[in-house]
Amino acid sequence: MLKLSEIRKVYESGDIKVEALKGIDIEMRDSEFVSILGPSGCGKTTLLNIIGGLDEYTSGDMKVRGVSTKRYKSKDWDAYRNHSIGFVFQNYNLIPHQTVLKNVELALTLSGVSRRERKKRALEALEKVGLSDQIKKKPGQMSGGQMQRVAIARALVNDPDILLADEPTGALDTATSVQIMEILAEVATNKLVIMVTHNPELAQTYSTRIIKLLDGKIQSDSMPVGDEESFENLAGDQLCKPDFWKGDEKENKSTDIVAPEQNAVKPEGKNHKKAEKKAEKEQRKAERKILKAHRASRKSMKFFTALSLSFTNLLTKKGRTFLTSFAGSIGIIGIALILSISNGVQIYIDKVQEDTLSNYPISIERQTLNVANFMSVLSESDNKGEEHELDAIYTNTIMTQFIDAMMKEVSVNNLAEFKKYIDNNKSKFEGLISDIQYGYSTKLNVFRADTQNGIFRVTPSAVFEKLGIRGMGSSMGGMPRMGGYDSDVWTRMLDNDELIEKQYEVIAGKFPKEKDEVVLIVNDQNEVVDYTLYTLGLMDCDALSEAFGKLMKGEENVVFPEPRKVSYDEVLNLEFRLFENSAIYEKEKGKWVDKSSDVVFMKNVIDNGLSIKVVGIIRPKSDAAVSSSLNGRIGYRSSLMEYLIERVNDSRIVKEQKEKPDFDVFNGIPFDDGTLINSITSSMESFNEYLATLPEEERMRSAQSIGELQKQGMSEQDMMPMIRDMLTATLSGATYEDNLKKLGVSDLAEPSVINIFPIDFESKDKIADIIKEYNDTLPEDERITYTDYVGLIMSSVTTIIDVISYILISFVAISLVVSSVMIGIITNISVLERTKEIGILRAVGASKRDIARVFNAETLMIGFAAGALGILITRLLLIPINAIIYHFTDIADIAKLPNIAALMLVLISMLLTFTAGIFPAMSAARKDPVEALRSE
Repeated sequence: MLKLSEIRKVYESGDIKVEALKGIDIEMRDSEFVSILGPSGCGKTTLLNIIGGLDEYTSGDMKVRGVSTKRYKSKDWDAYRNHSIGFVFQNYNLIPHQTVLKNVELALTLSGVSRRERKKRALEALEKVGLSDQIKKKPGQMSGGQMQRVAIARALVNDPDILLADEPTGALDTATSVQIMEILAEVATNKLVIMVTHNPELAQTYSTRIIKLLDGKIQSDSMPVGDEESFENLAGDQLCKPDFWKGDEKENKSTDIVAPEQNAVKPEGKNHKKAEKKAEKEQRKAERKILKAHRASRKSMKFFTALSLSFTNLLTKKGRTFLTSFAGSIGIIGIALILSISNGVQIYIDKVQEDTLSNYPISIERQTLNVANFMSVLSESDNKGEEHELDAIYTNTIMTQFIDAMMKEVSVNNLAEFKKYIDNNKSKFEGLISDIQYGYSTKLNVFRADTQNGIFRVTPSAVFEKLGIRGMGSSMGGMPRMGGYDSDVWTRMLDNDELIEKQYEVIAGKFPKEKDEVVLIVNDQNEVVDYTLYTLGLMDCDALSEAFGKLMKGEENVVFPEPRKVSYDEVLNLEFRLFENSAIYEKEKGKWVDKSSDVVFMKNVIDNGLSIKVVGIIRPKSDAAVSSSLNGRIGYRSSLMEYLIERVNDSRIVKEQKEKPDFDVFNGIPFDDGTLINSITSSMESFNEYLATLPEEERMRSAQSIGELQKQGMSEQDMMPMIRDMLTATLSGATYEDNLKKLGVSDLAEPSVINIFPIDFESKDKIADIIKEYNDTLPEDERITYTDYVGLIMSSVTTIIDVISYILISFVAISLVVSSVMIGIITNISVLERTKEIGILRAVGASKRDIARVFNAETLMIGFAAGALGILITRLLLIPINAIIYHFTDIADIAKLPNIAALMLVLISMLLTFTAGIFPAMSAARKDPVEALRSE
């Protein structure tokens, strides 16, 4: 079984050398009870530690079943201790925070045995020592004899070949000592039991063999192994199974693994040296094969096992564990609070951006002024003043510079081509915009549907006309025109239903879905300006006009109409009629006549117009930063404008005007911008040619007028101004384009304004890049120009917030690093406190890696606890923080910690504590197991 040859052990301390063992030669049988006696300091425990693989010999060799241990590496000794050796110590060396069952299972745990099998074998071992009913107790709750029996059960649970007992009865009374010795004697019937003791009586009574040591040498051996018993002379089949590597039975049944001595070629005759070399070669080959199988069967401690050991240890120090975790959580709390507020502010800014940009889009008009360049030119011009004497008043040509700069920076955009570009490149805008709207010059003509009490025009608003104020309907009442396409209180809504429903809530009715459906937009207090009610006919505009007239006359105590409360139903019962501009004209005697003053005609037009109903009342949501200028307005769908444009283009008068582009359909005479009349009156000959083209009646009348002038003796030169005045009455001063605009004609392919609504400022910048990319393909004078007003104001807000957040996080991160270092120090203290436990784990076969894994698991758990505690405290602190912020800003729940950020912070906490604990874990792994077992 076991053979020691010339084993020497020398301890060195500086220049001092102490030889503890001096050439020990001894061989032991497979099953016998060997007692080693000798005075203190004679080398008994050193010998036991070398046999148990806790300590390494300086020279010599130790063979186990014929396999030399000279080539053993650290992991081989670990496997040897785990599978072949069972230790029983004088002071029991049980782990105090583990139960009896867990202490006994320890060796099996390190062997990778399954939980069910582990428990079964541990219970069997405890039953053998009579403690199967004590499995839930901890060592501190047991007597010395019971603890020693637990230690024996732990030593036997992995079915080792060798049981080593170091003074197993040294701390026990006589009766208990006898019980322990009887257990060991029973074990020795089928195993090798080696006991170190100072008690010769017990040794004589229970041992089958007594070896006495003195000064590191064997003095006597009561029953040495004879030649016939030596394992080197046993049959091959008894040597071929290295039983101490039985961590995996399947791997240990390999029949080609044999003891090197069995295969050694016996040297004889003349080939003695050659045979010796061959034997040595075969021996090394066999040892390598055995070690290879040995290492293949070695299993490391599972990570969950390390977690279990560490978790149990942490629970024994709940107070310190909590304080350590809390200290580690302080940095996490700081960073989490900053991230929460920063994230909340960023979300709020993103929402404000989205809401703001839904009201203030990138607006590209057909004719535009580049404000940024315009101001830059003015600034440069202002700095170019000429130097002069201070002897008079000199002129600063600001108006000249202003007009010159304005004309230079006014440009005309080809929106038809840009619209084609947008339509052909929709994929470029995906994910960047909430909507794209095309505005047109066509105006809405909306009247109240009920004409029984007279005709009431809703838009363009008649309120200011009734007050005697002209041209203010589109600029008063706190309702500025948006993008040049809506009129008065009527405004076109975005086609992005998702965004509209995110920004507004329905307080009555529903959102509009069809072209003939509109909604009234109120503010967050359900209010609209009275101008809206006058415009819609819900308040008496005539009474307002009468009061205003009295006020203008200087009358005192003028009573204006009282504000009124309008029910939801009254608003939802509103019905309007929409008709095209061209509908107010009727053809009479070949000319189209304006019939808007004919009440009967207009009632008929209104009755035949498109019926529009108010289907809902909507209000901005409390957390939506929508423009207040939309409050009190009527919102309609873009499909309504498209319908109106199609109706206009399909009308008779528009078709006729397009068919006769040189004649004015309103008076039946040709258009002239001055070019024609100048040509006609350039000479009498030209005038006569023009007369020839006129109808006979008109030609005769003109000829008669010319004849009368000639009778008066007027020359051709004198007649020309009079002829010019006469011809002016026969030509239209309007233009073809003027008439189309008057009729409300628009081309859907050629908008007058394009409004692009980015989802945020980052998207706005990307859209600007797309426009630049488009411009790069065009000549400089054909490029799209526009002014980004919102971008000029708010481009740096997000950057400032990000910089502040990064600075604050950097400061708080310092505390996180400091707390991690503190955790590393506490982990090092834990290593010092658990030194004996480290020795116990190494004694039962734990590797250095296993020890490091235990402490790494402990730091990871502390890191997790610190991170989780930090997140929990942060979420609790966010409740009052949000309440305080809401109190001062009316912004609800602005501080929010994203779940992904919380998870990342926990992982960062674990990473930092793990990093801080690496060196203490390495220190624990490097501890000498013999020294560790001696510590208290």
